[in-house]
Amino acid sequence: MKSLLAALALGLTAPAFAAPAAPAAPASIDAALAQAKHENKPVLIDFQAVWCYSCYYMASHVLTGKEWNDLERKVVFYEADADKPADQAWMKKLNVHFLPTYVAIGPDGEELGRILAERPRDAFYAEVGTLLSGDARLSRQKADAAKGSMAAVADVLETYQLRYQGKEGLAWFDALPPVVRNVSDKDKRVALAKQQLRLLDAQDAKDDATIADAATRVLDGNIGCQRPYVLDALLDAVKTRPDAEQKALLAKQKPAYDDYLATQVFTATPACADQRSAVLSAADLDAALGDHAAEQAVLRKAIDLSREKLHGDVKSDRNVADTLRVYLVRAKAGNELDTFEKQLIAAYPNDYVYNYRYGRRLVESGQPAEGLPYLDKAAKKAYGANAITVATYRVKALQALHRDDDARKLVAQTAAAQGKAFPEQVKKLQATLNS
Repeated sequence: MKSLLAALALGLTAPAFAAPAAPAAPASIDAALAQAKHENKPVLIDFQAVWCYSCYYMASHVLTGKEWNDLERKVVFYEADADKPADQAWMKKLNVHFLPTYVAIGPDGEELGRILAERPRDAFYAEVGTLLSGDARLSRQKADAAKGSMAAVADVLETYQLRYQGKEGLAWFDALPPVVRNVSDKDKRVALAKQQLRLLDAQDAKDDATIADAATRVLDGNIGCQRPYVLDALLDAVKTRPDAEQKALLAKQKPAYDDYLATQVFTATPACADQRSAVLSAADLDAALGDHAAEQAVLRKAIDLSREKLHGDVKSDRNVADTLRVYLVRAKAGNELDTFEKQLIAAYPNDYVYNYRYGRRLVESGQPAEGLPYLDKAAKKAYGANAITVATYRVKALQALHRDDDARKLVAQTAAAQGKAFPEQVKKLQATLNS
């Protein structure tokens, strides 16, 4: 976890010349915004969660060292927890859908821009620098676009994409003067950004035909590290089509995706930090094409590379360790997975995550008696929204063991504790009693 303040070593008495204590880190986003206004600094909000593997990567590899210390002095930093009610409310307000997301807000309250997902170190600090300069501010981009700048038109469309505002971005483009629209349509970057917004809009509307068309067009472009996420959208959109039609469409993606893996993922210095999504999407593509040998091959390659990076020490890199766990799950590695999950439980005892994941997997595999003790341990560490998630699987385990009275008591206790903050999640939990 990152903090603005370093720990101070305190003696029994403070010397007369001691420097005044630094102000406490803000306790909420509202407090951070107020502090930023008072100090005339931007706010940098890090939306993260204890279960977020991409957040593990950023915490270990990027939000450290001199660059991070320098950045903390320039901003009011707030680490938002996606499982806490107040921070989750801000996620909805800012339309944050992806963890981690870094949102910069100026002292005047206007958003300066945002960064989605993990980044290699150099890329992250370069992007943050652009945000803090004000160049990524939407109002500035729109002003430049109105002057006929094609780069600014693309900037605006890409900013709407980062904000998950497909419909709003397309509406803004349609409102541009015809002379600007007609010229910008010939710009490759603008054309690609429009298709990305069209994809977002279609996903909101659950329009599979448009999702498939827009995703295919986006995948034809130079989209770098976004490729796995767009491929996932395509895979999901065509899964109900006839097998032959589905395979014919997806086979066209195989050469480009293999090249992406070879040049941007499985390299000594990967351009794309999110290797997990890259590998899982590759496995999903091979599975959809019916090539199960290739599916297992890419998973085993990723498993072997992850083990090499850990050098037998699960605690050396939590992002790599958690990613290895997921590869083993996806590869249906059986005993290998059981052994590794128990190692993770022992290595990270201070949060609920691994007890919950192991207990949940046991319950889902028909072993409720074995899974329930792990879920009970997870419940002692769980809080906020994740407390409801853990409770859901404890209820399922209790029901499978015919302990219906205990299940009802647990639902009532969880509803009393979390119902006000998370009413929709609690309703789903209550529905499990009737499932």
